[in-house]
Amino acid sequence: MDYFIKLLLSGTAKGSIYALIALGYTMVYGIVQLINFAHGEIYMIGGFTALIFGGFLYTLGVPIYGVLILSVLAAVIFSSAFGYTVERLAYRPLRNKPRLSALISAIGISMILQNFVMLVQTEKFLSFPSYLPEFAFLVPVREYINSTQLIILMVTAVIMVLLIFLIKFTRIGKAMRATAQDKDMAQLLGVNINSVISVTFIIGSALAAVGGVLVCSYMGQINYYIGFIAGIKAFVAAVLGGIGSIPGAVLGSFILGWTESLGTGYISSDYENAFAFVILILFLIFKPAGILGKNQKQKV
Repeated sequence: MDYFIKLLLSGTAKGSIYALIALGYTMVYGIVQLINFAHGEIYMIGGFTALIFGGFLYTLGVPIYGVLILSVLAAVIFSSAFGYTVERLAYRPLRNKPRLSALISAIGISMILQNFVMLVQTEKFLSFPSYLPEFAFLVPVREYINSTQLIILMVTAVIMVLLIFLIKFTRIGKAMRATAQDKDMAQLLGVNINSVISVTFIIGSALAAVGGVLVCSYMGQINYYIGFIAGIKAFVAAVLGGIGSIPGAVLGSFILGWTESLGTGYISSDYENAFAFVILILFLIFKPAGILGKNQKQKV
């Protein structure tokens, strides 16, 4: 039973990691119907930004909590700028083109960002310092959950609540919902859909940056390729939960995390990536819209 609880808590922490990335996927898709395959690379860039900026602050003698806060802030700003730039230059000109054009553009941006970072990475993996504090009250249960996992869980929960509040009760949230429902009608009613879509990309990129910093601190290493696998799995999680649904993205992420953790614990760690896609195939067969997704009928 203890082993099962350890695996379950480990899967919950892993699901929280996927959720921070999947939220960005689902927000963008819900509004512009675009699978932003470059989203994983934004997550990777957030981690590298925190590594570079945090190392610079540490040499200046800044306290560790200051390094953490300022590194996360720098990662969020830099990644948000990247997300806005990508949307403005690569996606907006193709918004009224066939969806395949935007999809190819997203894959191309993903490859460009990977190679951009690869040019300056001198080693296969770079060590990433742990900026996260250790909580004394977790010492008795450290074998089940550590401080980093608890912080990741708390950050994911807070972000999901804030996102739901933003979308349901704020002016920009109402504009997002109107744009997602009918872009043309929203534009006729005075909504600047270009600004709304740009803000959506900025928020999604900021979430990915936070995830990048937390995950790299947890893993203790980083390289230019971490965004690809994490991005694919976060996309799987968004589809499982019902892409376009914020609670669905979080629920799908937890299901994926639990499946991988229990599968690797009881079967084999060699098939960790396979478990993610097996469960995706099963859901696509029996519930294509996802757990919280809705089937949309298209008029001919």
